[in-house]
Amino acid sequence: MGLLNITDQTPLVQAIFNRNPGEVQVLLHKKEDVNALDPERRTPLHAAAYLGHVHIMDLLIHSGATVNAKDHLWLTPLHRAVASRNEKAVGLLLKQGAEVNARDKLWQTPLHVAAANRATRCAEALFPYLGSLNVADCNGRTALHHAALSGHLEMVTLLLNKGASLNASDKKERQPVHLAACQGNLEVVKLLVSRGADAVCKDERGYNPLHAAAASGHVDVVKYLLQLGAEMDEPNAFGNTALHMACYLGQESVANELVNRGANVNHPNRRGCTPLHLAAVSTNGALCLELLVNNGADVNMQSKEGKSPLHMAAIHGRFTRSQILIQNGGDIDCVDKYGNTPLHIAAKYGHELLISTLMTNGADTARQGIHGMFPLHLAVLYGFSDCCRKLLSSGQLYSIVSSLSHEQVLSAGFDIDTPDGLGGPVCTPLRPAGEPPRSAPVSRRRLSPWFLPFPPQSESFGAQGNVECLNLLLSSGADLTKKDKLGRTPLHYAAANGNHPVAVVLVSAGAEVNEPDGTGCTPLHYSAASQTFCRVDRHYSGDRQCEERDKEKFFSLEFLLDNGADPAMRNLQGYTPVHYAAAHGNKLSLELLLEMSFNCLGDIESTIPVSPLHLAAYNGHCDALRVLSEMLVSLDGRDSGGRTALHLAAQRGHAPCVEVLLAHGASCLLQDHHRRWTPCMWRVR
Repeated sequence: MGLLNITDQTPLVQAIFNRNPGEVQVLLHKKEDVNALDPERRTPLHAAAYLGHVHIMDLLIHSGATVNAKDHLWLTPLHRAVASRNEKAVGLLLKQGAEVNARDKLWQTPLHVAAANRATRCAEALFPYLGSLNVADCNGRTALHHAALSGHLEMVTLLLNKGASLNASDKKERQPVHLAACQGNLEVVKLLVSRGADAVCKDERGYNPLHAAAASGHVDVVKYLLQLGAEMDEPNAFGNTALHMACYLGQESVANELVNRGANVNHPNRRGCTPLHLAAVSTNGALCLELLVNNGADVNMQSKEGKSPLHMAAIHGRFTRSQILIQNGGDIDCVDKYGNTPLHIAAKYGHELLISTLMTNGADTARQGIHGMFPLHLAVLYGFSDCCRKLLSSGQLYSIVSSLSHEQVLSAGFDIDTPDGLGGPVCTPLRPAGEPPRSAPVSRRRLSPWFLPFPPQSESFGAQGNVECLNLLLSSGADLTKKDKLGRTPLHYAAANGNHPVAVVLVSAGAEVNEPDGTGCTPLHYSAASQTFCRVDRHYSGDRQCEERDKEKFFSLEFLLDNGADPAMRNLQGYTPVHYAAAHGNKLSLELLLEMSFNCLGDIESTIPVSPLHLAAYNGHCDALRVLSEMLVSLDGRDSGGRTALHLAAQRGHAPCVEVLLAHGASCLLQDHHRRWTPCMWRVR
């Protein structure tokens, strides 16, 4: 039973736990409730069965105790008596009509409980009342599964002698021999095999008992199964052999046994990874890796993605293992199918010590990887300032003079402003690795006035990490004016990311706040739409973090405005930052832009066919629509098709937006040019 404070229990339960039959009898004569429930819905009979006190149980039953009462876990007194391994209590309950196949919430019967708790005498008491020994619980496991898992040889023998199914499979197609091997219960494995169990049976994922024993590190079971003739290089559904399993989980003794018996150290799994790859990446695989290397494992064998064991070690920063691989001939500049070397991988995952090791052993810091990126691109991209510093300080004199310090700096021997394959310079990689930034929409959408050119799509990295990397790059002479292929500067990326600290550093260093990109969008356009690119998942992060991100985005836009950004500046399609804020529903940004641009809204409305009001209505942004409705004299401006904002809100089914517009005086009688429909007709069509 669960822990409880005995003083909080009824006098009857206290008497039961005091093992005082006389007091129990007195209380029962006083009409104490014999079926009273505690907070976990346990009755006094549950308590007596747990203690195995047969005399008290008999008193309770004859006073009307419910023999098959279930607690909050659906456990009956019979379950409790079996778990306590008291066969006399079990016998009494069975004679009094206890349900022998009663199931708890896990669908386990008293026999399951007996098997799991090594209660052989209780199981013997249950057998005469049972119709089958192969009843399955919610996981499909029989009593024999539980006995094999517990490793109780006597219980397993008893169940087998009574006819329990040897090859019954649970819902994952695992047989009792799988569970015995996994738990290292050698004698149980031997017994099951001697009775006819299949020593090479597979579960739904192709794991056999040898895989299970190897993964759990039970070398004695492994030896026994191999003596029976189990194929040591038999793969599971993922292509992993027992040696793969042992190396991934750091089971050095098992790995040693398998290697000594001739296991293939270079066997690839379905992804092309050998045991050496898994030993390189695992938490406890250092000894296994050394064992494999000393026994002929190919240190340069590549997976289907082109990753060598050194790449795998770099993912998790396995410093010692990387040294072993390098010392045994590992290709330090081996490239995967994306063009990345181990140095790229170490930079991406922020492993400074491993970067130092690779550089000391001659890794090429100027090797271009995915999208033409240097390791430095990736270190900056993921905000690892220590890695940036290490990559910039290999000891070679750099020819560029820093614009901040006016001194020569040490660098990795390449142009710090070299763009990647996407056109992004080192100082502006605010987009995820391997994913190009989203540029202007495709040509089909470019023809539609409802789709504004998008700023770059970016990841929301830690602001402090970006600032540290940025300061490091600026002090090393990075060019603030460098643009990517779409004409975007570092400030465009900072604005799109809503990254206020980075924007402050860039502007303070001289970045131009009104510099247009190839579509004519300034950083302010990007900042106005930043909610699109900086969304925080509210389900996982909570409202407080979302509020902090919203504040930072607002501060970023406010900072740009305070430093001369022009809120009335138009892109090549004639759209201003106000359009972007309205289209993306950024209420705070919209209010600030309208406040700073004074009377520009009327001019915007009159010169652009698609107004901010239309965009807010079309996209269903009620808050932005309310802000605009309160500032405009008329809400009945038309687009090129003669539709008002109310037409669009009704057409798109944005009922709250329709309510906002009607509340502020929008006309519901105006007809569009094409069908001569009013907003009401759109609503009921």
